[in-house]
Amino acid sequence: MATIITRPHILLHSFSPSLNLNLKPLSSLSLFRCTKLPNSLHSNSITLTPRRSFCSANSTPPHRKSESISIVNDLLDYLNESWTHFHATAEAKRQLIAAGFHLLDENEEWNLKPGGRYFFTRNMSSLVAFAVGEKYNVGDGFHAIAAHTDSPCLKLKPKTASLKSSSYLMVNVQTYGGGLWHTWFDRDLSVAGRVILRKSDNSFLHKLVKVNRPILRIPTLAIHLDRTVNQDGFKPNLETHLLPLLSVKLEDTSSETKEKTAALTSKASHHPLLMQILSEELKCDVDDIVSIELNVCDTQPSCLGGGNNEFIFSGRLDNLASSYCALRALIDSCESSSDLASEHAIRMVALFDNEEVGSDSAQGAGAPTMFQAMRRIVASLADSYIGEGSFERTIRQSFLVSADMAHGVHPNFSDKHEEHHRPELQKGLVIKHNANQRYATTGITSFLFKEVGKIHNLPM
Repeated sequence: MATIITRPHILLHSFSPSLNLNLKPLSSLSLFRCTKLPNSLHSNSITLTPRRSFCSANSTPPHRKSESISIVNDLLDYLNESWTHFHATAEAKRQLIAAGFHLLDENEEWNLKPGGRYFFTRNMSSLVAFAVGEKYNVGDGFHAIAAHTDSPCLKLKPKTASLKSSSYLMVNVQTYGGGLWHTWFDRDLSVAGRVILRKSDNSFLHKLVKVNRPILRIPTLAIHLDRTVNQDGFKPNLETHLLPLLSVKLEDTSSETKEKTAALTSKASHHPLLMQILSEELKCDVDDIVSIELNVCDTQPSCLGGGNNEFIFSGRLDNLASSYCALRALIDSCESSSDLASEHAIRMVALFDNEEVGSDSAQGAGAPTMFQAMRRIVASLADSYIGEGSFERTIRQSFLVSADMAHGVHPNFSDKHEEHHRPELQKGLVIKHNANQRYATTGITSFLFKEVGKIHNLPM
């Protein structure tokens, strides 16, 4: 089966150096419960109950069919569903509802109960889910895992129709995050994201869209016109060389084409062809589309690769891999009614947006989303009793794992890694430290996490 080609890393933050965690098997830390995976799967992954498998792109040998119905194929399905941060959140929402979690509205009053499982979304691109232990008392803490749904990509500009060429339909894009932009050239690209539609009663609704076929391409300049590229390096101008090609401009004088062109004149900010493709995908009229928020996406599906199918070949592993594992850990750790029976803490997962650009948006980790949610949860569960410092005591008893990816040693560039700190594939989880406090890990939190790993035989 597979391990992930980039290794997961863990940042650990305890709100209290005196945090008392009962470190024993099947204790209140069951949110982090893991077991070894069979055969060639290694113990830096998590064994989870299979939910579904609809990824037809996986070329799994017949003799491994039974193994393929596993967390690996479920992860592949999640990756293939989650072209954008919107789709990643929507798929997480679907899985939580299917598992019996109750969707909360941030605009409404919350009536929470011990033993309950809940979640809410913000901006359709971030999500907070939690399960309340049946033995929860006011002042007990949260055990939380945080990850992010966004990845570096190209985003369509507000006015997508480029006037750069008189012969081609080009699309205006801008870079998001810190990407390797040369890798976007010569790929089969499409668009996905969120649109706002006008309904027949003049109300509006959000809707997700994904065009499941290649409609865009960023062609590389031929070697014959750039003879020194291999010596000087490929250094594209991100404003002028990174525009995707949508189509050739066709001169069609047919009456049908003229009618279509006339009907699309109100969409001057976007190529009529692009709007037509979106309307067909959404099964609506072009004029019903009043706003678009789209990413450029690679249509190549995530799949297993390597001589022994030991790798996952995929974009967006940073950080959908951590998002998926956190989500499934929460779902599977409270799958039956008895899973929360002896739990005192509140198990929580937060999937944030905009980590790749600093996390300072309303739906990013820099916003008070998690603390607002925690305060509301504590207040709701306190019922009529709210003791002195209830929320503050809760925070001091809480433990947060910030889960993201780390760079495994590249076999062709091993000199890029420090000699004594070389994360190797299939050697376990990575705990990140930084003396300048760029990461939340401390000696205490690192020790606690390693102890949990020892209990479950997870190398780090």
